[in-house]
Amino acid sequence: MKTGDTAAAAMFAAEASGLRALAEAAVVPAPTFVAMGDVAALSFLVLEHLDLEALNNQGGARLGSALAALHRVQGPAFGWTEDNFIGATFQRNTLHTDWPHFFGEHRLRPQLALARQNGMDPKLVAMGLGVVDCLGGLFIDYRPLPSLVHGDLWSGNAAQDRCGRPLIFDPACYWGDRETDLAMAELFGGFPESFHVAYRSAWPLDRGYETRKPLYNLYHILNHFNLFGGAYLGQAQRMIERLLADLRR
Repeated sequence: MKTGDTAAAAMFAAEASGLRALAEAAVVPAPTFVAMGDVAALSFLVLEHLDLEALNNQGGARLGSALAALHRVQGPAFGWTEDNFIGATFQRNTLHTDWPHFFGEHRLRPQLALARQNGMDPKLVAMGLGVVDCLGGLFIDYRPLPSLVHGDLWSGNAAQDRCGRPLIFDPACYWGDRETDLAMAELFGGFPESFHVAYRSAWPLDRGYETRKPLYNLYHILNHFNLFGGAYLGQAQRMIERLLADLRR
């Protein structure tokens, strides 16, 4: 059971929606949603209890293959049927047929606006907005599909049960470029190499992935700056500078 104040109810509802989407896809196991509600000033979310362990090499390989199958589940456009959250940060998911537009306007631009409110140097914010204005240059030869993505795939949101079955949880699902999940899986580490090898074996990556990876991870680093403070400022600056250099080539 997860609990929080009444403000957490919207986050719990979004998490339940993501878990239902994963269950309907039926390719990557996830905890079963049981119930949610409010009691007095307390909101709660009840999920299936599972005994979890860290991914080993076999579990990582099974998860990599299953994630590729999840990404082959596609939606009508980029976005989602409802808005949700990345951590505690609101995430708008208005559907759009153009992926660079969606990612720029509904992912990076809102985070940069929050970053300015939270004390980021306006010059660095302006540089970040420069990335948003030009990011279409990273997609000249690449047309991603609107894949069903987990949306918050760091190693703390993946594990295996005692039978070795891999699971994912705490989703922030939407239809987006599959590379977003893979980029975040690399951002903080923690996934066994077998995970990456199995995914690429099941569905090889486009050759431009390494160039786009910092774009996708900039979103999460900006979110961490907005949630946890200045420890992520230097990393955000380096990503922005790298992306601007790539876009000016």
